[in-house]
Amino acid sequence: MIETINDEESKSGLNFVEQLVADDLAAGKNGGRLNTRFPPEPNGYLHIGHAKAICMDFGVAEKFGGTCNLRFDDTNPTKEDTEYVDAIRDDIHWLGFDWGDREYYASDYFPQLYDLAVRMIKEGKAYVDHQTSEEIARQKGTPTQPGENSPYRDRPVEENLDLFHRMNAGEFDEGTYVLRAKIDMASDNMHFRDPIMYRIIKTPHHRTGTTWNVYPMYDFAHGQSDYFEGVTHSICTLEFVPHRPLYEYFVKELADDSYCPRQIEFNRLNLTYTVMSKRKLLQLVKEGLVAGWDDPRMPTISAMRRRGYTPQSIRNFVNLIGYTKVEALNSISLLEHAVRDDLNRVATRVMAVMNPVKVIITNYPEGQTETVEMENNPEDSTAGTHKMPFSREIYIERDDFMENPPKKFFRLAPGGEVRLKGAYIIKCEDVVKDAEGNITEIHCTYDPDTRSGLPGSMRKVKGTLHWVSAAHAIDAEARLYDRLFSVENPAEEKDRDFREMLNPDSLKVVDGIKIEPFLAENAKVGGHYQFQRIGYFTLDSDATAAHPVFNRTIQLKDTWEKIQKK
Repeated sequence: MIETINDEESKSGLNFVEQLVADDLAAGKNGGRLNTRFPPEPNGYLHIGHAKAICMDFGVAEKFGGTCNLRFDDTNPTKEDTEYVDAIRDDIHWLGFDWGDREYYASDYFPQLYDLAVRMIKEGKAYVDHQTSEEIARQKGTPTQPGENSPYRDRPVEENLDLFHRMNAGEFDEGTYVLRAKIDMASDNMHFRDPIMYRIIKTPHHRTGTTWNVYPMYDFAHGQSDYFEGVTHSICTLEFVPHRPLYEYFVKELADDSYCPRQIEFNRLNLTYTVMSKRKLLQLVKEGLVAGWDDPRMPTISAMRRRGYTPQSIRNFVNLIGYTKVEALNSISLLEHAVRDDLNRVATRVMAVMNPVKVIITNYPEGQTETVEMENNPEDSTAGTHKMPFSREIYIERDDFMENPPKKFFRLAPGGEVRLKGAYIIKCEDVVKDAEGNITEIHCTYDPDTRSGLPGSMRKVKGTLHWVSAAHAIDAEARLYDRLFSVENPAEEKDRDFREMLNPDSLKVVDGIKIEPFLAENAKVGGHYQFQRIGYFTLDSDATAAHPVFNRTIQLKDTWEKIQKK
């Protein structure tokens, strides 16, 4: 049964999980101890959905003065790798959490789990089954029809023990034998219909090598691992609600009234234009449809880090959507809003021109260069300023000029004036075109009294443009990322291959952009920069001194939602 939030809980300032934890602590359960855990399977990289769980597991421990373990549920060596273990550690630390010396593995408990399975066999609570997975599935029945007992359900204890030991000794092939709990094949809860506890796997384990040939199933290992570690609150997502009775059944083989872990479930994080299935994400990586787990279009934490998201923005997003008992599809625009909001606070403002056209200021002295002072971040009074060179020839955005502009076009046009941010007001006098009629140069004059900081700088014009000195500009590459899928909810499209819904415009590469020297000299991987009037960017890990590469984290405004509503 799903628990609901009562009025008292909703007024307490705590989410419902925190309220349940607070109630347990107030009641003195488990001796007043609080110990949570984050239990990832090391079979892929963590994604934004895991970030919500991390914020809950570590966050509730921090709030109430408890501890949180990191436990790798490494019970399936066919899918696990130390690469994933390392990546998971990095992601949790990047989000701002730490587990201290409490790093554990389900494989740490293989001996205890095996001993418990032997004990259950001796007590008649488990048996070795010799059927195919298809036969076992057929015998389980349906939610409205009871299952049928396995023909091996009443094997003698001695025979079950002998077979189980031989399974682990490697005498049998994978899939020939399994160990099942003997519970109730007529139970209303399908998970109680003699669930599998152990199966044979002959793939070497990344930690235990070839020591084991049988491996515990998640439902058997999870609760017991919680118990062995002293976990008091096992917080997980709603799909485990039907598993909770089985969790409690197995845990009570070990626990008593003095201490017993409690499972609590909350809604998972579902995001529009995104898939969260690790299997599908792995498929994208293996088929080369993305450039790895940290491809900035992926929903993985490592991809968001590479794209330029901040850990605080992800934590703010998680707080914004909250924790409930109701599944929901969250708009990716909310995540992007959280990212913009935090980047606006921390990003350094710089100049970059994406589609350059040259402007020649004909009345500016040839060969002269001056420096102008540019504010690093107007949202941060301590951010300071940096210097930027200004010269006779500059680059502006090609889209910032029109020969025949419509009304309310406040950028540059023949006879029109604009301010160059941080510098002067210029006026367009003429244009130069090539043989095909393309504009190659815009000739302007400048008003020397209008430089920022001078009395004439108070003269008003309607448009302000960003720019870069042509003589000092550095060439760079920009990677413009967008949503990976073009369908709002790919999971709902049951009749379509999810790969058919990939957004063909999810990545555009723009080479030859012009950036100011300060950015070229100071940009760091993981740094956050606002290309003024364009968007937020970060230096990519592929970048070199000779070839700077910047990933667009996000645009300054949400244009996607407007496009979709047209």
